[in-house]
Amino acid sequence: MTNTPEESNETVDQPENGSADAPETKPELSELEQAQAQAEEMKSRYLRSVADLENYRKRMAREKSEILRSASAAVIESLLPVLDNLKLGLQAAEQHPEAKDVTEGFKMVDEQLRRNLAEQGAEELAPDGEPFDPNLHECIAQQPSETVPEDHVISTTRSGYRLNERLLRAANVIVSSGPAEVEA
Repeated sequence: MTNTPEESNETVDQPENGSADAPETKPELSELEQAQAQAEEMKSRYLRSVADLENYRKRMAREKSEILRSASAAVIESLLPVLDNLKLGLQAAEQHPEAKDVTEGFKMVDEQLRRNLAEQGAEELAPDGEPFDPNLHECIAQQPSETVPEDHVISTTRSGYRLNERLLRAANVIVSSGPAEVEA
């Protein structure tokens, strides 16, 4: 004899709708609701992709600008010794009056080169009389001075250069140590 569930004393657990033991089932979405949800997800992905692309373009433009600036810096740095030698040559030529015409020609070349460097963003640092700034100047000597206040630049022995607010070379300067002390 076989017992049927109604006849047996054992009860069979069957989930009832709304009971706590029943697994939750999502109601079936209609095709229209599914399409709308998918469209919203695609729109969100599209907007993120557009934003990512715009950020990429901006980053590439910044990197390109930085590469161009660093390339300019390398070229300008390589020209600084040439400027120094040209300046020394002009100072020596000024001691010889017979070379006046040649000296004038080289002064014009010097001015043209400096003007072109300035157009590229290079700025010459010749801080005579200014307060000493260790971020921009390199003190090569200190000497007493009656006319220049203490910790101010007496003279520049080699000009420094800055390119777009970036220091390429510090200016070599002689700094005042104040008035000379008189021994009694």
